[in-house]
Amino acid sequence: MRAAVLDRPGEPLRIEDLALDPPRAGEVRVRITASGICHSDLHVRDGEWPRDTPIVLGHEGAGLIEAVGPGVDPARIGERVALSWYFPCLRCRECQAGRQWLCRDSGSLRHRQADGSTRLHRADGRDVLANLAIGTFAEATVTPSEAAIAMPAGTPDDVAALIGCCVSTGVGAVLKTAAVPAGASVAVWGLGGVGLSSVMGAAFAGASPIVAVDRVAAKLDRALAAGATDTVLAGDDPAETLAEVRGLTAGGPDFAFEAIGVAATIEAAIASLPPGGTAVLVGLTPFGVRASFDVFPFVDGSRRILGSNYGFAVAAEDFPRYAALFLAGRLPIDQLVDDHVSLEGIEGAFAAMRRGDGVRRIALP
Repeated sequence: MRAAVLDRPGEPLRIEDLALDPPRAGEVRVRITASGICHSDLHVRDGEWPRDTPIVLGHEGAGLIEAVGPGVDPARIGERVALSWYFPCLRCRECQAGRQWLCRDSGSLRHRQADGSTRLHRADGRDVLANLAIGTFAEATVTPSEAAIAMPAGTPDDVAALIGCCVSTGVGAVLKTAAVPAGASVAVWGLGGVGLSSVMGAAFAGASPIVAVDRVAAKLDRALAAGATDTVLAGDDPAETLAEVRGLTAGGPDFAFEAIGVAATIEAAIASLPPGGTAVLVGLTPFGVRASFDVFPFVDGSRRILGSNYGFAVAAEDFPRYAALFLAGRLPIDQLVDDHVSLEGIEGAFAAMRRGDGVRRIALP
């Protein structure tokens, strides 16, 4: 099967024919029908997040189960699924406490299956890793069955793929990590797939006002369609942007979500808080990036900072829930999609991402 392989960070992906082993115990083979092209993939491709190579990138995928390994119910063959990029071991302390997003023994961060091996190989027999154990920039993948979550009937493949990463990350940050109550004021800094998902989550939660902030004017229109009440076009003067956000939120937002992973916007989100406000850091920076804040007013005002990984997702529960909300017209997830590309078009999608052009392109292997 064909896949997009990263041989060395900083180099273009190569489209290769790889051998894919059958699923082993507890695993499923999934034919990929859609894969979102996420900024996390770009971090790896450009060398900002170190990875062992060669590796098939992609981690925001959906598909159809076409084979199962021993111990997996054969009735799952034919299921349409969204793939979770952080499959839980279900045994560790965090999993047992219901915090699967903190699983301490997931093979996802080793980019291997639960037994420590990979199912991908080149023609000469050399192993190829799968990003976060799913590697969705491919025609097919073998994953742990826990990573393949059945979707409600009628869920489009694009929507299922985005639920697998940006939607769960952004909506979950609002509904689960921060538990934003109705009537709270919200600001969202950065309007990519995760940021716009945070806007959707805030609208679903009944927050008001919801202020969307970005440097790209076209993304502000997308935010209004997703549920924002107000927008701020960020300029070169951070003080002016902060003043606009504070003016639209009666002195500062109760909750400020940073969805880019840039030190300057992290610091701006924290600086925007009123006494009692909460900054929720959702965007992931390149390794080694540090941010700072003025400590005295932070402590004196009883402000808070929360880190939110994967929107505190428990995939088996949250993925179907978000799909059902989309089908009910409560989360306009389909509005995140800009275009569809082939595997050969992923590098072009990366270039558009670097320019800040668009929100989400979907690869159709």
